[in-house]
Amino acid sequence: MKLLRSILVLLEMILFALGALFIGCVLFPLLSLRYKGNIRRQKFAQIIHDSWNVFIKVMEKSGEIKVHIKGELSQIKGKIVVASHPSFIDIILLIGNMQPSLCLAKKSILKNPIMRNIVKSLYIINDIDPVEFKKSAVETLKEGYNIVIFPTGTRTLPGEKIKIHKGAAQIAIASGVDIVPVKIETDYPFLIKNHFPLDANDKTVNYTLTIQEPIKMSDFDPELSEIKLRNKITERIKELLNKPPQG
Repeated sequence: MKLLRSILVLLEMILFALGALFIGCVLFPLLSLRYKGNIRRQKFAQIIHDSWNVFIKVMEKSGEIKVHIKGELSQIKGKIVVASHPSFIDIILLIGNMQPSLCLAKKSILKNPIMRNIVKSLYIINDIDPVEFKKSAVETLKEGYNIVIFPTGTRTLPGEKIKIHKGAAQIAIASGVDIVPVKIETDYPFLIKNHFPLDANDKTVNYTLTIQEPIKMSDFDPELSEIKLRNKITERIKELLNKPPQG
């Protein structure tokens, strides 16, 4: 049974890669001939949302995973969403279950031949000029998109001491937009860092996405310096993403 599940994981990863190649190298260039500017980004974001939602359903139908969502994830709009990052498919689970969203990414991901065109269209590159980065993020939020951020920057292992990067706090300060933390947990170390990628459980892996209480910018002292405010926001993110599950 475990071998069969591992083969299914391989087939699903191939399906994802082929889908990403088709969308990024065929569909997006064709649509770019017709749509420009904000309309084009809206179309692209909706396509990624829909296609990744279908991919999640494929993984659920195969019995590989089951996704449990605690809270109104699909209703979040125009917010900064910070999430824990235990596995490879976390971004797929979030964007596939939320209203059209964009994600922060490092410039190096543009070197990925499968994801390059998708990244250029729907990701905000964070390791660029800070002023340009914040301007791009604020404009994105004003257009009604969510911005998804993994503040640890990389996948983390259970019990690992995490470091929270400052990107989410910077965007929140620049935009005045509240932060919505989402804790992602699994009951099996599936697609996690430093493990064989095709290692599948002998039964369905349960993913639980729990929306924590929002971090409201209005709750912070407006007289704080930017550095102190950024540190307080970052500490609050760390606290909520480490919060043990309730019930």
